[in-house]
Parts: sequence; C-alpha cells; structure tokens
Amino acid sequence: MTRLSSHQADQFADDATIWQSLKCAIANSSGFQRWQGEQSETDLAKTPLEQLVRRYLRETLETLAY
Repeated sequence: MTRLSSHQADQFADDATIWQSLKCAIANSSGFQRWQGEQSETDLAKTPLEQLVRRYLRETLETLAY
C-alpha cells in the first residue's frame, strides 16, 4: 500500500475543496438549471448531484467539440 506524503494529502484536500466549490457554482448556473429542465424527472430524482454535474459537463464539452 502506498503512503501519501503530507504535501500530497494537502493537495488532495485542496482539490476536493476546489471541486466542491466548482460543483456548487455549476449547479447554481443558469445553463445547468436549463439542462436539468430538459432531463427526465426520474433521472434527476435518483442521480446524485455529483453525477449530474459530471454528465452536464461531459455533454456540454461534447457539444462544444462539434
């Protein structure tokens, strides 16, 4: 089993904090809320916010790639 250095552990904590902040900002954005309105209620009810935000970002990036 690999042990993390103090610096690595701090970096992971920082990354988690940044991701939480970004996730909240994205979830409150008008684009995300509009996207949610286009999704089925069943999907929204049973899917954690983390997965919804990731799906929204993936679909948005796929659209931008065209």
